[in-house]
Amino acid sequence: MTDRTRRREDVDRAYRLQAQAATLGALRYTCLGLGVITLAHYSWPVFRKQTLPFKAFLVSTFTIYGLVVCADTALLSHEQDRRMQETALRREARLDLARRGLVPTETEIAKWKAEREVSMHSKRPA
Repeated sequence: MTDRTRRREDVDRAYRLQAQAATLGALRYTCLGLGVITLAHYSWPVFRKQTLPFKAFLVSTFTIYGLVVCADTALLSHEQDRRMQETALRREARLDLARRGLVPTETEIAKWKAEREVSMHSKRPA
């Protein structure tokens, strides 16, 4: 698998995670907004006199907030996980290359990753 293909798959995976989190967040915060608006409608006479479009605007504000915050949180979490995985892999590569007596340059690390991927695929039972 080439590096470009791997990156494309990672971008697609991140997009799916973000879209799923955005959908769930929007749904969750829409329900929260509806509950708050309903509670306010039945609790305060001043709020009861507000127009329906204003109340709909408030619910949509809750929805948009949930969509954006949940999508952003999911993407940041995914990026942090990927960074930690990449850091661990690079650390392992540097140590292995140093044991072999090679200087761990970017080129050597890329070769090491390719060798590791080939060895991982050859060890898998068919």
